[in-house]
Amino acid sequence: MMLVNGQPRDSISALDRGLAYGDGLFETIRFVYGDAPLWSRHMHRLLTSCERLHMPAPNPQQLHQEAQQAVGNQREAVVRITVTRGVGERGYALPSVTATTRIVAAFPMPSIVVSIYRDGIRMHRCHTMLADQPMLAGMKHLNRLEQVLARAEWNDPAIGEGLLCDQHGHAICATAANLFAVVDGVPVTPSLERCGVAGVARAEVLDALPACQIRDLSATDCLRASELFLSSSIRGILPVQAVGDTVYAPGPVTRAMQQHWRDLGFATEQA
Repeated sequence: MMLVNGQPRDSISALDRGLAYGDGLFETIRFVYGDAPLWSRHMHRLLTSCERLHMPAPNPQQLHQEAQQAVGNQREAVVRITVTRGVGERGYALPSVTATTRIVAAFPMPSIVVSIYRDGIRMHRCHTMLADQPMLAGMKHLNRLEQVLARAEWNDPAIGEGLLCDQHGHAICATAANLFAVVDGVPVTPSLERCGVAGVARAEVLDALPACQIRDLSATDCLRASELFLSSSIRGILPVQAVGDTVYAPGPVTRAMQQHWRDLGFATEQA
């Protein structure tokens, strides 16, 4: 089901700035039996990102009601909330009056092979690099062209994700997940001050793993790590089995974070 500004619709104006300029934000939220365990984290990121973009923020309570309406009686669902700056005059200048567009759509939870939680996924090392833009770093804004180009680099169904680096040779993230490594016994996740999306699952892991360092992580250090895992608000905690020819095994940090994830209420992932 899809709602546009609270009404059942599946289209928006061709003059919407989200379509014209990518002028907007989105959240992808997993619901289990009508509940979204990471809802408050999603709303925090959405509201702070609206403030950073000088965009009126939606009402979280209204969004929650619309999300539940869209989910209906689905046992597990993925809800995408999109907020754009709405219809505006031609040109980049902000509209004199902003009437945001609010889209809430629910989709069935994608099927995931359960064995990947036990054995891990293979990753492709992407040639596409993320560009520096500190003013947009961390936000889940609508411009995802870097990720689109990166994902186009492989079509092997045995590869589950791609490792993205920045222009300085630092490992940053996967195409649709955040990255964690255990380097010399210390958990590390890349700094996202210049590029990348600060995921809500990443925030949850950081709270659950206070020893984790947030710093630049060179691709070399990433490849010599004893553990690699990904965090995704939809797919959960995914061990990395290999990046190219470099092989890893799920370790104690990865397993502890998988247990934490299940304790949140995402009990379908049994590693």
